[in-house]
Amino acid sequence: MAKQSKTSDRVSQPRFELVAEKDIEIPMRDGARLKADVFRPKSTERFPVVINLGSYQKDKLWIPPPDLEEAPNPYMNWEAVNPLWWVPRGYVALRIDGRGSGKSPGRTDPWSPSESRDFFDAIEWAARQSWSNGRVGTNGISYYAMTQWLVASLRPPSLKAMIPWEGAADMYRDFGYHGGIFSFGFATNWWNNHMAHHLLGRPQATATDAFSTPWLWEYMRNNLDGEWWRGRRAIWENIDVPLYSAGNWSGMGLHLRGNTEGYVRAASKHKKLRIHAGTHYHPFYSEEGRTDQLRFFDHWLKGIDTGIMREPPVKLLIRKGGHDNYEWRTEGEWPIRRTRWTKFFLDPGARGHASEVEGALAIEAPRRASSISYSASAMTKAAVASASWTSTALAGNLPRMGVSFESAVLTEDTELTGPVVLVLWVSSTTEDMDVFATIRNIAPSGEDVFERGQQSQPVPVAKGWLRASHRKLDPSLSLPHRPYHAHDDRQWLKADEVVRIDVEIWPTCMVFKKGHRIRLDIQPRDGVGSFPYTHYGADYNTGTNVIHTGGSRASYILLPIVPGK
Repeated sequence: MAKQSKTSDRVSQPRFELVAEKDIEIPMRDGARLKADVFRPKSTERFPVVINLGSYQKDKLWIPPPDLEEAPNPYMNWEAVNPLWWVPRGYVALRIDGRGSGKSPGRTDPWSPSESRDFFDAIEWAARQSWSNGRVGTNGISYYAMTQWLVASLRPPSLKAMIPWEGAADMYRDFGYHGGIFSFGFATNWWNNHMAHHLLGRPQATATDAFSTPWLWEYMRNNLDGEWWRGRRAIWENIDVPLYSAGNWSGMGLHLRGNTEGYVRAASKHKKLRIHAGTHYHPFYSEEGRTDQLRFFDHWLKGIDTGIMREPPVKLLIRKGGHDNYEWRTEGEWPIRRTRWTKFFLDPGARGHASEVEGALAIEAPRRASSISYSASAMTKAAVASASWTSTALAGNLPRMGVSFESAVLTEDTELTGPVVLVLWVSSTTEDMDVFATIRNIAPSGEDVFERGQQSQPVPVAKGWLRASHRKLDPSLSLPHRPYHAHDDRQWLKADEVVRIDVEIWPTCMVFKKGHRIRLDIQPRDGVGSFPYTHYGADYNTGTNVIHTGGSRASYILLPIVPGK
């Protein structure tokens, strides 16, 4: 992680011993009682509380990797704050087993309205305790960030600040269905391998017990946005507490969209956005990351003037290609105001420099109408559909499919930072069409320059998805640089009917070096570097997809080019 200048000493310093109280019962409004561990300073003073609630078992010890900046200790727990660091600095760390997980009885239902109500009740309970100063903050990664968006939407009176660190906020668009395409790879892996054995903390439980909540079935059954999903996404106009939203450029497919949408759309008057890079957990536990968290909570939960709210509200890690090649930069807004939104038009009449590139990304739109087609089936030579092999979608491990467009060699370093939209005119011989878009950084050698992904896997620059039948936009929420799809009905394609689709490509940041090229892949299945956020696309044994461009149907990608300050 890139270093940044040291902050002042105006933050809480370690001076308290830790007292641990295990298996405390927290009453819920319906009479249920959730089990919790309280880690607090050994003192008669009252302290602010940092709380998380979820299904990852409070008693399950996490052994961190050897390169983590926080050392292993008996209180480390996956994606939660480290009590041995926070408690000496004058905070209570409250860790709660959500209903039906760990030691809490009941039936688990991740990110549901009932779980959010439980979290509300736990926050208000914490504020009333003898060791609490009545000011509660939420903090944590992933699951523990997602629940923050949802409980903050209920406006618990004692919630005074929140740090959702890499947290999806709309379970349909950010997590379950990317562009209307079921995110099969991660959803099934997460539930089967990371959740089922957590329920009630009983490894000997039968399969029937473990799957008493038909979570996967509900996600698959509710394949359009609707009432079921509305209870599983943030209500932005209700979130008015001070907010520190921390995203990860590598989190395309999980979380990043939630953090940028949260910063832009939450009603809070006091909010900050940070976007880092790398793995899912190293930045959170780094000294730099912890210091940012502490400065924010010290300001809002203790009233200490740490100076953090006088700094620019946006802090971005600018990626320059390759692992660990980046530097921090602050900005005054998101998206960046000085962005030059630039259209690169798809031109199949101009071949790329490599044999696998079918066309060019051109600054000028082709005058003549043209088109380029590709197979909708994406079958491998072994006749295996991608629904079976997309779990292998690592760097350089996929057969050719779809079409690619590439820019001219860049004559100077070119920074792309912000959201991206791909506007296509398409048709198909099938009734639907899945579009998987990938932006890649191509070195002069013709090789990809990959980044380190959330799971330490190699990833390209950015990704976006859309199923053509889900192309309907919500005009009240769509922006020129970020389409917002309604996902409330299906508009099937008619054979060879040409329609416009707007593909949302998640925000990104990359400085493409002089001599490099920007490549765009458009494919019918998951492309390079998709693992583990792979999808169950529609399988067609035959069929042809067509991209139209030029003339009155100019297909293009809108890129956020950011000049230097």
